[in-house]
Amino acid sequence: MIARILYLLAVATALVAQPAPEQPAPKNDGAHESLLYVKAHYTKYEFRIPMRDGKRLFTSVYVPKDDSQPYPMLMTRTPYSVGPYGVDRYRSFLGPSEKFEKEGFIFVYQDVRGRYMSEGEFVEMRPEKDTTDGPSDVDESTDTYDTIDWLVKHIPNNNGRVGLVGISYPGFYAAAGIVNAHAALKAASPQAPIADLYMGDDAYHNGAFYLAANFGFYTSFVRRKGEPSSTEPPALFDFNAPDGYEFYLRMVPLSNAEHYLKHENPYWTELVSHTTYDNFWKSRSLLPHLKNIRPAVLTVGGWFDAEDLSGPQKVFAAIEANHPPPVNSIVIGPWFHGGWARSEGDHLGDVSFNSKTSIYFRDNIQFPFFLFHLKGKGEPKIPKAWMFETGTNQWRRFDAWPPKSTTPKALYLRAGGKLSFDPPDEPGSVYDEYVSDPAKPVPIMAKIALDMPREYMISDQRFAGRRTDVLVYQTEPLDRDVMIAGPVTPHLWVSTSGTDSDFIVKLIDVYPDDYPNPNPNPRGVTLGGYQQLLRGEPFRGKFRNSFEKPEPFKPNEPVQIEYAMPSVCHVFRSGHRIMVQIQSSWFPLIDRNPQKFVNIPEAKASDFQKATERVYRSREQSTSIGVLVDQQAGIGVDR
Repeated sequence: MIARILYLLAVATALVAQPAPEQPAPKNDGAHESLLYVKAHYTKYEFRIPMRDGKRLFTSVYVPKDDSQPYPMLMTRTPYSVGPYGVDRYRSFLGPSEKFEKEGFIFVYQDVRGRYMSEGEFVEMRPEKDTTDGPSDVDESTDTYDTIDWLVKHIPNNNGRVGLVGISYPGFYAAAGIVNAHAALKAASPQAPIADLYMGDDAYHNGAFYLAANFGFYTSFVRRKGEPSSTEPPALFDFNAPDGYEFYLRMVPLSNAEHYLKHENPYWTELVSHTTYDNFWKSRSLLPHLKNIRPAVLTVGGWFDAEDLSGPQKVFAAIEANHPPPVNSIVIGPWFHGGWARSEGDHLGDVSFNSKTSIYFRDNIQFPFFLFHLKGKGEPKIPKAWMFETGTNQWRRFDAWPPKSTTPKALYLRAGGKLSFDPPDEPGSVYDEYVSDPAKPVPIMAKIALDMPREYMISDQRFAGRRTDVLVYQTEPLDRDVMIAGPVTPHLWVSTSGTDSDFIVKLIDVYPDDYPNPNPNPRGVTLGGYQQLLRGEPFRGKFRNSFEKPEPFKPNEPVQIEYAMPSVCHVFRSGHRIMVQIQSSWFPLIDRNPQKFVNIPEAKASDFQKATERVYRSREQSTSIGVLVDQQAGIGVDR
């Protein structure tokens, strides 16, 4: 009966019924077995769902064949295709994890406006409308609302409850969908959501352009040509080079990227055309709109997410600050971008976390959250913040984030490369200096790579500390555990002989020299003396007073720069050291600063010049790193 009703609905709403070409052979037995399960237990339908402005969005719906009970709907909206297309071609996996597939939900996947098979024009990070009174007042929130409204009215045997989930760009759509939400939307989990592309997300970090990640992304994320189409995206870009470091060094000016992109990607062009925080970026920030949210929200991120580290923390904080719903929680684990969904989460690079953290999240946090809010089963006891504490490698529950038990402290730069919680007492103008040469920028890691290696977020920094253009400060070996939980806030006193410079601050955990190596150790890793990066962020100096109106430095004149880095939850164990490194390039993660006050995408080779950078550490001009120290270090749960 359900199949018959859905068939009639499909005809009435322009069901897409494409020929079903031969499906490729499964890549592994697990995917093949899952595909067989999906086909045996779900029926697939395809719809073009009308929006208020008349545009139709392509939507795949997988309905349980068992009609003995009503089911909630779990929806993902994506710009990356809901394929395979055709009612006889099935996804191998449904839902965020196998438990969802076996439990039974109505799974909904939608191509967002202007992508693949959906009509309309795609706008990157489409601005939210303040008012949506007329039929042309559309944004991602209205598209979500209209989709849900159609689904609950037209998909038989649904229980009237809908959930949203998505990772990265789909995470943004999940976050946007909770704004002015439909009454049927009961729960949402924005995971690694983009929140503000300029302010610390994918595009710019404190004014510095994230070069390698964006160029690699926009070589394949291109505008659709013509009408809705299921055409696959272009093949991966061929760098025709073995080393991304050398490849990007030759891309001068940065506008020469168009040589490779052939002026066919307006998204890249917009990205490098708006180097300040102008109205283009402000209008695309989702954060001001996250107020009076009604659905339950579980925001998810990774401590070592090289792409969307900032978004989850800012989304959670914005909701929390503006009349949050009864359930507004955040979960952050030791994961790379999306690692909680597709890995075991037991390690990243050379660093082990001693447990399968991703499986723990999928089974004990994510699944119970949706099961309760969409089916009314169980009673998940999800705290305000559920954080994986690195260093001790254990889950911690907090009733606020940052935790209420923290105390603000500062780590001060001292003479002789020392780092201390005690402020300096030297009077006058005392500084350390280095020469920054844009022709030989500090690499992101001691590894040959073409793009942005995801493990850089946790990589060994010994190679950087041995360079003459990197300042290094460290404590004595700790006599007790020191836990920091919350944002890391550099307070810099600096000067440059140029008229612009970047300053990159890195917070590092230095292992004892006798730290044991992995056993077994097939890659021959040496962990004794390992300098594990915990957090690193650049700041483009010309934005020290305003991200809207950059200002040149006066050569050799000391100035203050203060900014917040994304949070950490880490315990420096007894016997370890706390280290801070400061440098002025981080390549090709961020584009090179010519160290001359110019529009950097148009900088010529002759604009790039050496500069002498000074970092001050006197009593009057003390450089420090602000941290929140938790007095409950080492007290954890769910080991």
